[in-house]
Amino acid sequence: MTKINNVDLDKVANTLAKGKEDINTLRKPVKMQGEWNLDPNSEFQFKTELAFEKGKQVVEIDSPSFLGGEGNRLGPMAYCISGITSCFIGTFVGITAQQGVKLTKLTVTTQCNINFAKAFDLSEDPITEGISFEIDAQSENADNQKLQEILKMAEERCPAMYSMTHKIDINAKII
Repeated sequence: MTKINNVDLDKVANTLAKGKEDINTLRKPVKMQGEWNLDPNSEFQFKTELAFEKGKQVVEIDSPSFLGGEGNRLGPMAYCISGITSCFIGTFVGITAQQGVKLTKLTVTTQCNINFAKAFDLSEDPITEGISFEIDAQSENADNQKLQEILKMAEERCPAMYSMTHKIDINAKII
C-alpha cells in the first residue's frame, strides 16, 4: 500500500483504472433520509442516519436560536460549510499525493458570511456572500508555486466547488 499525506494511492489508481474502463463507475449516489423532530422538549430539530462504507452515523442538527432552534447542536449551515471545506481540502490533498508532493503541515480556516435576509423574505440579496479559505500548506518537496498550482487544480476539480459555482437542478416535491 502506497500512502502519501494519508491518501491511499493504490485505491485511487484502482478507481481511476476502473473509471477509464467504464466512466459510469465514477458515478456515486448519495442518499439520505431525515426526520424533523416535532417534540418541543427535544434538544435537536432534525435527525438523519448517514451511511458510509463501514457503517452508519446518526447526525442531529439544531438551528441557531435566531432561526427558531435552541442552538444545542451544529446548525445546517455549519454542516454545509464543513462539508465544503473537507471536500475542497480532500481534493487538494488528493492531488498533492498523486503528484508525489509530501505535506508536512496542512491547516485550513474557512469563513463564509451568510445573509439570512432572503430566508426571511426581506431581501433578494444573495444568501452567501462568498467563502474564503486560508490554507497553511507546507511541504518537504514542493515550493509555494507548486502548491499554488495544485490549489488551482483543486478549485477546478472539487465536487463541492463545482456545486457552488454551477447550477444544480433541484426537484423537491410533497409526496
